[in-house]
Amino acid sequence: MRVFVTGASGHLGSAVVPELLSAGHEVVGLARSDASAATIEKLGAQARRGDLSDLDVLREEAAASDGVIHLAFRHDLMINGDLAGAAAADLDALKALADGLDGSGKPLVGTTGTAMLAMGDIVGRPGTERDTFPSGGYRIDAENFVANLASRDVRSSIVRLAPTVHSSLDHYGFITAIIAAARQNGYAAYVGEGANRWPAVHTLDAAELYRLALERAPAGARLHGAADEGVPFQQIAAAIGRNLDIPVRSISADEANDHFGFLGSFVQLDNPTSSAITRELLDWTPSHPGLIADLDAGHYFQA
Repeated sequence: MRVFVTGASGHLGSAVVPELLSAGHEVVGLARSDASAATIEKLGAQARRGDLSDLDVLREEAAASDGVIHLAFRHDLMINGDLAGAAAADLDALKALADGLDGSGKPLVGTTGTAMLAMGDIVGRPGTERDTFPSGGYRIDAENFVANLASRDVRSSIVRLAPTVHSSLDHYGFITAIIAAARQNGYAAYVGEGANRWPAVHTLDAAELYRLALERAPAGARLHGAADEGVPFQQIAAAIGRNLDIPVRSISADEANDHFGFLGSFVQLDNPTSSAITRELLDWTPSHPGLIADLDAGHYFQA
């Protein structure tokens, strides 16, 4: 396939592009700068200049491709607290990509997060791929839009990514932000008892999942990019503490924003997530280290 990938030069894209190329696909990556274009071309793919606001470029490349993987997101807006703006930009980009694929039967793989499961009414069990939400809410409209593209003869699927996509390729994700907060404050922290759970997935396992979704996922599928079902946050803090050789402390919910910054409320989410349906549907078998083992490998803590 000729596959158009947004976010191709980013953390996840830098693993997805080689995964696609190794499977024999041709890749064109969206590049918002000369540096991004150079990164994409170094990976062995073609670069198309543009960003998520260049909707005509998105339509043209989608129409010219055999399939699309949408990884890009306005993380700059999210970090600055403009969640609505980031979500709106994502939905606009998806609509443009869908226009290019309308009626073709070609695949479109979109991205949301498992964190939305923690904001629903799921109690006493891990969230599953069958859990869905009505319109309204951060990234929910985008997910529902992609799932409903099946009615427009687009073989669409959504990968709900764990909040921790971890590996030596991760330089700007949530784990790096949490480690930076621990360095700055002189201690690693968790809120309350730290029993709330975060799912996690290694970058290379996530990259394989995107390829499998592109190649095999049925129209309208919701997929879970979670290898660790739920790691207690206290264990994450403990791993950070021992690798930085600093204390580990419980803090109150009121102190979370001061310690974690924009992640203050996010680190308190309890988000256990099952990927059993995804594994069976696509024969996806994560094989790389889990989050705690990856933290203890030490690469996150090198200068």
